[in-house]
Amino acid sequence: MIHIYKTIDGKLCQLEKAEPGCWISCYEPTQDEIQTLTQEFGLDTGFVRSCLDEEESSRIEREDGQTLIIVDTAVAEKLEKSDTFQFYTVPLGIINTSDLVFTISLRRNQVLGAMADGKISNIQTQFKTRFILQILMQISAGFVFYLKQIDKISYSMEQELSGAMKNQEIVQLMGLEKSLVYFTTSLKANLVTIEKIQRGRALKLYPEDEDLMDDVGIEFRQAVEMATIYSGVISAMMDAFSYVIANNQNSVMWRLTIITVIIEIPNIIFAFYGINMETGTLPFDSSWVYSIIITLILTSIVAFVLLRKKKF
Repeated sequence: MIHIYKTIDGKLCQLEKAEPGCWISCYEPTQDEIQTLTQEFGLDTGFVRSCLDEEESSRIEREDGQTLIIVDTAVAEKLEKSDTFQFYTVPLGIINTSDLVFTISLRRNQVLGAMADGKISNIQTQFKTRFILQILMQISAGFVFYLKQIDKISYSMEQELSGAMKNQEIVQLMGLEKSLVYFTTSLKANLVTIEKIQRGRALKLYPEDEDLMDDVGIEFRQAVEMATIYSGVISAMMDAFSYVIANNQNSVMWRLTIITVIIEIPNIIFAFYGINMETGTLPFDSSWVYSIIITLILTSIVAFVLLRKKKF
């Protein structure tokens, strides 16, 4: 899909045809739309291909008056089978030309979707540098939002820590830890790209954009710190879950052992008294009542000793 936007009278409006100062948003492009980008708009073919590569890392590149900025964006997807969320990153390509700004991605980006829907204020597509910095600011805000969601999920799982008996909790924590690894790696790569932009080599920075540029760098650094802290918390929780599960399993095995020992005592006694032997060989073998009494006494003594030694 290709959509064309431009700020007119302070509002972001969608246009049918591109003109100078526009923002062209492209996601999930078809082959015809890719040809439109390269032939009609004259975008570098390698730049467009890089924007649509899921394995592309964050970087900046210049070629024939065009500047390519690739940054990773945070994405959340709900899994229907497990009813949990999967967090990962998807690269977003920003191509800056002489009079247009392009954003190209394999999937619809929630951050750009919010901007296109007018949910982000003070969007000025005519000021290309400021507009690109606003995109980067919203991308960092997206990372922070999903990091907070991960923290909430881990907190709710922590409340169930004491009763953990299954591997499901460990699997969920492993998924969150994996997501945090993706986030941390992507954020650090994005931060390197932001630092290159701050030097003024990739984009022409204007004095009025310096504060916004500083804010973007601060936001990404804070996001990196949050991801690092949350990753450490998740790792500690995984260790704690492992210990709790092992402890609970030991408790179950102890209970089963006690039950097995207690049940085995009547079997042993009745086995002795069931042997075909002469009367008087075993004590109190004149009547079956005595064997039952002996069984009850020994079972009670063993049960009392075991249960007193460790709580049931």
